[in-house]
Amino acid sequence: MSKQQYFCRLIPPRPTFPQDITPEEKLLMQEHARYTRKAFIAGKILIYGPVRANSGTVGMAVLEVADEGEARQFLRNDPSVRAGLNTFEISHMMIAGAQAKPPTKKDFLN
Repeated sequence: MSKQQYFCRLIPPRPTFPQDITPEEKLLMQEHARYTRKAFIAGKILIYGPVRANSGTVGMAVLEVADEGEARQFLRNDPSVRAGLNTFEISHMMIAGAQAKPPTKKDFLN
């Protein structure tokens, strides 16, 4: 079975996040970053990062996994979701085109 892609939004607890992040939330988001990088390196995430909009910042990722169940399990296991800080939305997507940008060491130093 071929892999499928899913567009995911990580929704923070309030529109002013991360400008008013607490020390406890910062620790959770550092765990989230490690969890996300590990999945990116493993090839489960094609692209990810924060999206800054007028309504606030959200996280986004495009997952490439076997099925929606695997995508949901990955998101439910995110440390920030498990702790109740963030929630998520997921949508099936079909990639029509993409350009590759090879990761550099700098991409993984945060």
